[in-house]
Amino acid sequence: MNLEKVCKQVVNLTESVGKFIISENNNELLKVEEKGLHDFVTYVDKTAEKKLVEGLSDILPEAGFIAEEGTSTKDGKTYKWIIDPLDGTTNYIHRITPYAISIALMENNEVVLGVVHELGLDECFYAWGNGSAYLNGKEIKVSEKNKIEDSLIATGFPYYDYKRIKPFLESLEFFMKNSHGVRRLGSAATDLAYVACGRFEAFYEYSLSPWDVAAGAFIVQQAGGKVCDFKGGSNYIFGKEIIATNEFVFNNFFKDINQIMSNK
Repeated sequence: MNLEKVCKQVVNLTESVGKFIISENNNELLKVEEKGLHDFVTYVDKTAEKKLVEGLSDILPEAGFIAEEGTSTKDGKTYKWIIDPLDGTTNYIHRITPYAISIALMENNEVVLGVVHELGLDECFYAWGNGSAYLNGKEIKVSEKNKIEDSLIATGFPYYDYKRIKPFLESLEFFMKNSHGVRRLGSAATDLAYVACGRFEAFYEYSLSPWDVAAGAFIVQQAGGKVCDFKGGSNYIFGKEIIATNEFVFNNFFKDINQIMSNK
């Protein structure tokens, strides 16, 4: 398979579906459903996912899907698309940015391609196996900051799983006091893309789903960064916790997160 060619086809698809998502954002009749506590979905999420499934099926007919809105449950023996049609739905329904389309391709349980298209600034981040990472056609790299105290940290707030809220709040206090600051944008896919291009030095969050992180985590790695779970392992796509940093602050950042968050 020519992963570069496939990746560029996926980028084109996100541009097309992204135009639909943006055009619907001014619809005053936008209806919002609640899937769970503070977990929202709109017809835009569902329709965008259907458009993505259709387009990705044309690109790679044999692939299955892991899709947030469940518009396709097709299984694939070798290939699976992991897709979030609108990462940052709460931002979207309040008409603030960022919000993004996130698409990853897994081959035999290993991610080989990732695309995150942040629609507010029309920035498309992408990477494929054995290649570099790119933003709108230009190669990107993680930052070279090598101290936590010089780093800008990104995270996400839990919106239904509060079992680890006390250590999480402890982590916020720690990084508020020991870094350039902490930011919460409301789109994990975008947070990861911003680590990849050097805007953030580190990102961490718990209670995430595969479609939130699969593409962004891969782009971080292709941009020279490091990704793991809170215990230092590789179960960050399906394990509901993730750390992503540049290569220089990784050891210290992991040590801090592991000490505060792990086993709590």
